[in-house]
Formats: sequence, C-alpha cells, structure tokens
Amino acid sequence: MGVALSDRVRVSDRVRPGLEIKGPVGTGESLVVRSPWDHAAVATINTTRLEEVDEVIDKAVAAAREFRWTPAWRRAQILERASHLLDDNSEEIARLIALEGGKPLKDARVEAKRGASTFRWASEEAKRTAGEIIEMDADASGENRFGWTIREPRGVIVAISPFNFPLNLVAHKVAPAIAGGNVIVLKPASTTPLTALWLAELLHEAGLPDDVLQVVVGPGATLGTRLVTDARVNMVTFTGSPPVGRQIARDAGMKMVTLELGNNSATIVDDDADLELALQRVVAGGFSNSGQTCISVQRVVVHEAVYDEFVPKLVESVAGLKVGDPLDETTDVAALISEKETERVKVWVEEAVDQGATLATGGVDADGRLLPVVLTNVTGDMKVCAQEVFGPVLAVIKARDLCEAIEISNDSDMGLQAGVFTRDLNKALYAAKHLEVGGVMINEVPTFRVDHMPYGGIKGSGIGREGLKYAIREMTELKMVAIREMDWQSPGSPLGACKREPM
Repeated sequence: MGVALSDRVRVSDRVRPGLEIKGPVGTGESLVVRSPWDHAAVATINTTRLEEVDEVIDKAVAAAREFRWTPAWRRAQILERASHLLDDNSEEIARLIALEGGKPLKDARVEAKRGASTFRWASEEAKRTAGEIIEMDADASGENRFGWTIREPRGVIVAISPFNFPLNLVAHKVAPAIAGGNVIVLKPASTTPLTALWLAELLHEAGLPDDVLQVVVGPGATLGTRLVTDARVNMVTFTGSPPVGRQIARDAGMKMVTLELGNNSATIVDDDADLELALQRVVAGGFSNSGQTCISVQRVVVHEAVYDEFVPKLVESVAGLKVGDPLDETTDVAALISEKETERVKVWVEEAVDQGATLATGGVDADGRLLPVVLTNVTGDMKVCAQEVFGPVLAVIKARDLCEAIEISNDSDMGLQAGVFTRDLNKALYAAKHLEVGGVMINEVPTFRVDHMPYGGIKGSGIGREGLKYAIREMTELKMVAIREMDWQSPGSPLGACKREPM
C-alpha cells in the first residue's frame, strides 16, 4: 500500500467553519490535536508509521533527481505564489496558530504576516544562488585558467520544527530549501502539526511538484531518529531543545546539520538608556507568545544607577498584562503549550524563591494558571537564570556598570542573541564586540528578528545560520569548476590561424 496524503481533516469551526486540510503522510495511529488553553480538540489526524518512512524517503530521493534541475525563475515563482496565498489566508492561519499552539491572536497575526514575508524573501533569493568568479591566475600555477563556483542543491533535507512558531519556523526551513532546489521531509511538532499541513497544501496549490515537500507526523524519539539516521538524507535542520539537538548531531553522522537550540537571552539596560523604550521592549520581548520564544527576554541586567527607577515600572507593566483565551483580541499572555511545561516553570519559580529570589509580581492564579512573573534578587546559578525558562518569566539582575553587565550576560553556556539599551555609541560598539552571542541588538531586545537577516547562535545555542540567503548557503553544496585554456600554438590548434608576429 503506497503512502499518500490521507483523507482531508476537519478542523475546529473556531478557525473557520467548514475548514478542511489534507492530512499528513501516513496511516498510523490517530492523534488528537488539542488547544493548550482549554484542551478542546482542534482536529484528529493520522500519524506516520515507522514502516512508511522508507517509502517517504524513496519518493523524496526520486523527486530530488528532478527538482534539482528546476530553473531559478520557476522556483521563485512557486515561492512568490505561496507568499500571496499565505497573505490571502492570513486571518484563518493566525486563528489556527492561536488555537493549536495557544499563541495570543495578536501575536499569531504577526507570525502569519512574517510567514508570508519569509516566502517572499525566499522568492527573491532563489534568483541569486549563483557562485562567484575565481581569479585563477592570482597564483602562478593558475595562469591560463578560468575558474568559477556553482551552488548545487544538497538533495533530501529533513526539517524538524518546534511548536512555538508553527508557521514561520517551518517557513525558515522549507522556503530556503525550495529556493536552493532541494526537497524536504518535514516533521513538525506533534502538538502543532496543523499549520504545517496547511502550508504544505498551499505550496502544492502554488505549483510545488508532488513529493518535493512531504509532511510526516509522529514522536521525535522514534520517527525523528529514523529520519535523521537514514543514509539517503543529505541534511538535517532542527530547531528545539539542546539535549535533542546534541543527539541529532551524534546521530546524523556525516550529514550537514544546522541546529538552533535556544538561549537564556540577556538584555542590558545601561545608566544612559532610554528607559521608556527599554521598558516597552522588555515587556514585549519577555511575554510575547507567553515567553515561548528562543530569543525571549529572560535575564534583564540593569545598571545600579537606574535600577530603582526602572524595576518598579517594569513590575507594574508586567502586572497589567492580560492573561486569557488566545482567541480573545485583548489577551497578552495565554497558556503554555502543555500542563507539563506549565508545572516545570512553576517549580523553577518556586525554587528560585526558596533560594532567595523575590517574586515581585506574578505566580499562580486561583485557577492554577501561571501569571507573568518578575523575579528580583536572583543569582546566576538559579535555573531561571542559568537555563532556558521558555515561559513568562523575567529575572532581573543589578550590575555596577556596563562591563559587569556584559560579564553577567556572557555567564551562560548559550549564546543566541542579546540586547543592549544605551545612548552612547562607544558603549554600543564595546558591547557588540564583547558579548558572546550570534546577534547583538542595540536599543532593542534579543527577541527582535527580521526574516532576511542572519540568525543563529554560538556555544550551546547551535550551529549554522538561518535567514533566507544564509540558509540557502547551508542548504547548497559548493562546486568548483576550472578550465585550462588550450595553447593556441600547439599543433592542430583551431586558433593557429590567429597567430600574429609581434610588431
């Protein structure tokens, strides 16, 4: 029995009455996708059985042989059409993101717009995948030779995406892969697979050939491992937790691997900062998507000269955030992806308080829901500082000066992005040079990202870069071509008639 897209899946009417999308590749056990907010069923789909993976990859390999020759204009056209379709369906997609992932609707709308933009950027970059001319005669041994490089698709790429951005983090893997002429086997998070499935349907509507993108759904420990270890797979791109990322790196062997593994992002508020700007951006960066963002503000390092002015305003602003149903237009913070994650964050907060931290605001309400948290008097060894919280928690730390603030920020095994608020250009340049991260945002929080910029971390935050142009480089192989010019004076040379005596 061949593997094919299963029957259409009916999605909750809270997204759009009568909405159906194609199911994933597979005929395995049923999976009920539930809202993290109220646990209501959003849809029921079939998972992919391990025995079906061979056929999935067989189809991917066959598709790769054909799709690699698709001209750049055609790849760009498909990606541009997909961008338009995402724009046309943005409200329904935003509601689906909010429903299956628990993301507040206003944040989900931003993600929907960014997803369309990511495909638009990929469409442009698909036209710019050429190599470069190499000056061969820059070395004496290269005289009478011409050289250039070609970028070629890697082939079959396995993309494993997380729950927190079920559209745009999928787009950052799928769009550049297509732009570079690759095929993709996509395994979205089992908690939020519906947005990825709808995206695959829109891409096929945009003209993407069959089997260039196949979506499989199932547990990472079994299905993901099977995909990562298959010798026919040429590359793995993963966004998720550090332990899983390290395991993927071990399992992948000689494959190309890119990993984005999170952070405990620091934001420095120096003594000359625009405090109102810093306040606004720290609150937005710390609590958008309920803090479930790889570059969410987690540690706020405040200069002692402005600490007593800034921190009370921060606490007041956070206390005023509305916790509620993600489909409510006015909700700022909703539920975490699962009760298990909610309990983990609660335990970390309680543990920090037991170790001497002060709970300035937040905690648990009468219904057991986690309210946005600000902790002061924290130390670097507390989990809320040392590890990635991935929840609505800010840990505030006092620093004597910018140098100590940078030392505190660098006291981490991770290094994705950091933010610095200062009006002093010299301080900004000093911070940019000395912060040990993949991206430094000046007068902005680390949560800031535009989708065409290079994005990725150092240390335990991963390897490789996303951002369309930069991801395409990761997803293509560099081939060198050199041609030796034949000696026109050699016997039988067709250029012999061109010989001219010196004047």
